[in-house]
Amino acid sequence: MARKPGTARARALRAATNAAPARGVRKKTAPRTVGSGDDTPYHHGALRAALLEAAERVLEHDGLSGLTLRAVAREAGVSHAAPTHHFGDLTGLVSELAAIGFRQFNAAMGAAGASGTSLIEKALARAKAYVAYAQAHPGMYGLMFRTERLDYSRPSLHEAAEASFAGLAGSIGASRHEEIHEEALSLDQAAAIARAWSLVHGFTMLLLDGRLKDILHRLPEGTDAETLLDAMLRITVGKPPGC
Repeated sequence: MARKPGTARARALRAATNAAPARGVRKKTAPRTVGSGDDTPYHHGALRAALLEAAERVLEHDGLSGLTLRAVAREAGVSHAAPTHHFGDLTGLVSELAAIGFRQFNAAMGAAGASGTSLIEKALARAKAYVAYAQAHPGMYGLMFRTERLDYSRPSLHEAAEASFAGLAGSIGASRHEEIHEEALSLDQAAAIARAWSLVHGFTMLLLDGRLKDILHRLPEGTDAETLLDAMLRITVGKPPGC
């Protein structure tokens, strides 16, 4: 059967038109997501670190109640699946974040303890560094002591928290001129550790909650929280338990 004139030419023209995109129009591509198989623009390790950095920012800005997997993903600019891919769940994420906090805290305490010459100066320096870290990182500090939100079976958190306790025990042992074995404390040693920790931690929490403003208001003009802490510590440092 004879073909109609122009049919072949029309087919060729339609094929060419369908194959080439219209001028000035970009061909659409599927959006690329981060956190599943492809960690673009991060490689695997960098994305994990970026998520933890994002989590710390969310924590300090919005508090623990605002720290969610979705909020962290949004802050990091990645897919909602990314935090789950790297940390499993929110407990996993906040536990790894708390481990970072303890490592930062331990470094600050270690540097402070190395700055003094006498035992009293070292103890005062560590106590002030404790409070200073909490003031600089109130969200992280609060997270570090929220045991019900953390999974201490995770090696990174367990190791960092144990190092923190070892630093405290070592400082108390030095002040008592004895070696303290962290796994087998005597009652007197435990009391000395708990006393020192309660003193500084209690002061820190009162300061962060604004509960010391009334006391500071009653003191001579120019007296600040650090001056009050220093006076309080000098009254109590070096005294045996029960005094």
